[in-house]
Amino acid sequence: MSAIDFDSPFVLSAQQRQQFRTDGFIKLPGVFAADTLAHCDREITQLTLHNNPLANVPLESRDTYGKAFIQVFNLWQKSALAKQLSFSKRLARIASELLGTRGVRMWHDQSLYKEPGGGFTPWHTDQQYWPMDSALCVTAWIPLHAVPLERGPLSFGKGSHLKRIGRDLEISAASEQLIREAILAQGVRETVEPYAAGEVSFHLGWTLHRAGPNTTTLPRKVHTVIYMDVDMRLAEPKNKNQIADHAKWTPTTTVGAIMNDPLNPVLYLSDDALDIV
Repeated sequence: MSAIDFDSPFVLSAQQRQQFRTDGFIKLPGVFAADTLAHCDREITQLTLHNNPLANVPLESRDTYGKAFIQVFNLWQKSALAKQLSFSKRLARIASELLGTRGVRMWHDQSLYKEPGGGFTPWHTDQQYWPMDSALCVTAWIPLHAVPLERGPLSFGKGSHLKRIGRDLEISAASEQLIREAILAQGVRETVEPYAAGEVSFHLGWTLHRAGPNTTTLPRKVHTVIYMDVDMRLAEPKNKNQIADHAKWTPTTTVGAIMNDPLNPVLYLSDDALDIV
């Protein structure tokens, strides 16, 4: 892989694909070169800080969610370089092969910056927010630097996508407590490891995850891309979060239709799929 390379294939083994389906997540080393991430860091950081919705709210005045991270959406629409990263064929092909689909389209991208002294991210599932008619969705979590334990890397509930823990809970201090109690009761093992520069993790929409606080003097800078099956259809929204996400992320899609809104571009199709579309 060259220094600035978003698109060359990453070879997944059958063992890695099976591990992902069993555990509900996987962390892959060497997805990007350190130079590629450094090339993206400055611009994505500037975009995040410029569009920070909490810029005028002191950290100590925020709620649990606000203390966890700065969150900025749709960076791909704000910067050509951010679009290159979010539209990376390398990432999208990994997502498609992990899901076992003929291709993937975007749900959305976002930056998640945990400020120095930023709080923990509560246990939650992502798909509680998403009106999708199947579980074929996955988030790529892309740190722009190495993330030691004290800087707040992701923790995952191993195999939790096969349970039904916390699926009706939006992210909050309450979800942290209730899900923690449930995973202990049901024997779900929490897995947390530091990330080396260039490592990227992928987790399913129903996989329970959290992150610890950032106890360092440096921000934890992460870019994420959420992929869904290229044939994903819009489910009837089941809660206020799903109603809001329908309006925000796929506004022209009607219930039961494939989510082919301009905000949901196809990012990867397998060679076999290209032959039939």
